[in-house]
Amino acid sequence: MTDEPLLQVELAGVPKLKSGKVREVFDLGDALLFVATDRISAFDCVMPNGIPRKGEVLTQISHFWFDRMASVVPNHRLAGPGDPLPSRLGPDAARLARRSMLVKKAQPLAIECVVRGYLAGSGWNEYRKTGTVCGVRLPSGLQESSELPEPIFTPATKAETGHDENISFERAESIVGASVAAQVRDLSLKIYSTARAYARERGILIADTKFEFGLFEGGLLLIDEVLTPDSSRFWPADQYAAGRSQASFDKQFVRDYLLTLDWDKTPPAPALPPEIVARTQAKYFEAYERLTGKSLGA
Repeated sequence: MTDEPLLQVELAGVPKLKSGKVREVFDLGDALLFVATDRISAFDCVMPNGIPRKGEVLTQISHFWFDRMASVVPNHRLAGPGDPLPSRLGPDAARLARRSMLVKKAQPLAIECVVRGYLAGSGWNEYRKTGTVCGVRLPSGLQESSELPEPIFTPATKAETGHDENISFERAESIVGASVAAQVRDLSLKIYSTARAYARERGILIADTKFEFGLFEGGLLLIDEVLTPDSSRFWPADQYAAGRSQASFDKQFVRDYLLTLDWDKTPPAPALPPEIVARTQAKYFEAYERLTGKSLGA
């Protein structure tokens, strides 16, 4: 399952608006082109080598969820997974097709919409200190990875570099307005609950996830990636047990490997060895196949 990873993308005659940790965003005039590379980051550092076809997995999983959630919330897509990219991209169109998405020029909200169904990560760290997560009081006696009585909405600010910052709902209201904050909270909880029930039937627990929304022509759109192994914690249901960290289908596997190294979590990041690359790729592929019931093929 290994090929050469695609780490950088430049398109002749097409301006690049942004280069994130994983995605490149290009301006096509009347639309944007999102290209998911095979880069992988951990501890806010991008690894020097990537995970082959990871960008394809992220894009195709997002397409899958956009299709399933279309009745819940409109999204920013201008083309489906089988539609060709614009002819102006020339020979790059075929090379980038399965890892790219043609989307509307929505104005992203300045908050991340995080939903947590289980106690993990920064939420677990905060709960141990205060009994709360982003100001939400939780029952006492919960363990690491405990399922919460009900999913909670815990917004965060967006950070161009470094960690996003968890914030209270009241802070989110002050950033995007009370009406918009309430709308994205309700939509986020509905999307998460719908997706969690579906994924559980296919052996995946979605512990938490992060959504992005944007404004377009006066309405809210679901944008960016949706319920992927990069934006979510996916746990194998048959291995779940509260009271410890969990096996995962996401890049936690890479983080766990890096924690075994004598590395101070600052650039430059160490290269991932071939066996870690191969096992990580297999986890991304398995997540796609479990969720969609399809194989990505060669």
